Amino acid sequence: MMRNSDSHPVELHTQAAYAHEAAAHVHSTGDHESAQELARKALGYSVKALKQTEKIAQTAPQTIQA
Repeated sequence: MMRNSDSHPVELHTQAAYAHEAAAHVHSTGDHESAQELARKALGYSVKALKQTEKIAQTAPQTIQA
């Protein structure tokens, strides 16, 4: 999986989902510090995905909906 700022939004959302799953698991074991770090990573991936999606939307042709 790519891990740079040019990653596709779908890949970034997938990474965020995995990080959330890992955070939930680690939290359930009592390791709250690691869970918080994983949750921060998940948020970071989500924010990057949003930015990439906005870039794509700005360059995509506009469609008219009736």
